[in-house]
Amino acid sequence: MKKIIAVLAFAVISFTGFSQEDQETPKSNVQTFTPSKLLKQGQWDIKFFNSIYTQTEQTDERSSSVTIPRQTFFTNTTEIFTGISKNSRINVGFIFQVRSNTLAGQGALDVLSFENKGNESRSGVSTIAPSIRIQPFRSIPNFSLTSSFYIPVFEDQPDGFLDQRSFAWETKFFFDKTFGGNKWQVFTEADFKFNFGDDREDVAADENSGERFAGNSLFLPLSTFLSYFPSSKSTIFVNAQQAFLIGIDNPQFAGGDNFSQNSTTLGFGGKYQLTQVLNLEASFGKIVRGNNFQGLGQTFSVGLRALF
Repeated sequence: MKKIIAVLAFAVISFTGFSQEDQETPKSNVQTFTPSKLLKQGQWDIKFFNSIYTQTEQTDERSSSVTIPRQTFFTNTTEIFTGISKNSRINVGFIFQVRSNTLAGQGALDVLSFENKGNESRSGVSTIAPSIRIQPFRSIPNFSLTSSFYIPVFEDQPDGFLDQRSFAWETKFFFDKTFGGNKWQVFTEADFKFNFGDDREDVAADENSGERFAGNSLFLPLSTFLSYFPSSKSTIFVNAQQAFLIGIDNPQFAGGDNFSQNSTTLGFGGKYQLTQVLNLEASFGKIVRGNNFQGLGQTFSVGLRALF
């Protein structure tokens, strides 16, 4: 934990130390409305984000790669936020997710069939989350946080994985810095997600123990994005993420497997402002290493965002 705090402190100090550049070109929505930027009173932000994660490899109980039958997970995340304060420092909204999973070696695109076949596939609305965004410091307008409470809304089934059954409280911290005459931008994100887990040993026979955490846990992804703007309406970026899953009061699954995991992801993508309202985003990510039954797959994502 001390190392994580040190990395975050170094990142903030480094980014705030960039020299201020002359504003050579006006900023577009793509440049201005990063997750760090909050909405004005009465303004709306609606985002539809779709991702397909597919894997045919995972690590063993350490970090060696082993081959597994293909597993694919589709997630649609819809976020709706609006500004409620005159000083643009408080936004409220909600998030809901729809998932579709295939787990028995099917093709990656079979996940788009949205079928329910027991251990082979599951689909449905999985979670909803009331959320609030806050800019805590007036003097640092490019620093903000989003706090959300995730509520599982899908029914129990004895088999087939859909999503994590536990309630979860997630807070994300955002910071960005634009430099180089609005041509470059560094964006950082630190997530703290607390999962209120159930002990799998206590799960009834007609429920799905595989969708429950073995006790409470903390998920900690730390991400950095470096963006370049070929024009005021477009950007390309590269990103890296180091993620940790830490068991808290019960660090082992029933049966003795160590609960904690960690992984490293590298990726790239781009955004384009289609109109004054609509932005389009596409990205690719690859988990390049992991520990303790961590999947080593790829994520393909596309999103559409409306700002008005």
